[in-house]
Amino acid sequence: MRKLPLHPGARGLDDDCAILEIGNETLILTHDMMAEGTHFQEGGDLADAAWKLVAVNLSDLASKGAEPIGLLLGHSLGSGDERFLEGLYEALSAHDVPLLGGDTIKTTGKRAFGLTAIGRASHTPVPSRCGAQIGDQLYVTGLLGCAMLGFEGDPEHLAAYNRPTPRLIEGQALAPHVSAMMDISDGLMLDTFRMASASEVSIAIDSALVPVASNKRRNECMRWGEDYELLFTLPLETEPPVDCMRIGTVEPQGFAPLIFDSNPVVNPEGLGYQH
Repeated sequence: MRKLPLHPGARGLDDDCAILEIGNETLILTHDMMAEGTHFQEGGDLADAAWKLVAVNLSDLASKGAEPIGLLLGHSLGSGDERFLEGLYEALSAHDVPLLGGDTIKTTGKRAFGLTAIGRASHTPVPSRCGAQIGDQLYVTGLLGCAMLGFEGDPEHLAAYNRPTPRLIEGQALAPHVSAMMDISDGLMLDTFRMASASEVSIAIDSALVPVASNKRRNECMRWGEDYELLFTLPLETEPPVDCMRIGTVEPQGFAPLIFDSNPVVNPEGLGYQH
């Protein structure tokens, strides 16, 4: 896709969102899809699927410190549509974001839904995943692995998988201070590898510092993904303005983008979820 004509705001398709400057306004655009059997369970409650669809798109806006403006929905019609609309209403109301429009289609087989989220920048320059600087400290919000446990049926963590909370407030608070920021959708280790590669640095993680939902399954918690927490870097002297945990350091670029517990990692395979 990078061979297609790209707008400068696409950031080379290396970031989570597109950035459009229109007059004095900077708009943030993102689009995420969810497929039955991959992102939500077959036969599951479509109210949860609708909530999650909204949340994952708003999470991308959060990683840019954006304030949501509205959403465009692509919906495949089928059974359970009433529950989908109920969940959509709950998500829009909870996050105070309106629906702008979209499209509906009739399909056969498994269903898929798409959503485009539009926001405005709360701070410029808009954070990206490619700005980490040598000497910066790596931080993460929240606990990792909650979605994994919820997917497995742990009642304490069901909401983390079915109805994640995008870190919009935290993203806006962090935007003026971070050197790089992204949300964790595919696992801490893989997304850190991506941030390091985009920033042309190496990032070292101390796994003992990573806040996880299960100490017995610490490694899985760092690889499973779908937590939608914020991963960001700050200059050494900068105090984080949100609740978070320091988990690593940005180092000069070596042959390995990721250094995990002092061990260099040169291949992203197996670090997290990849299509």
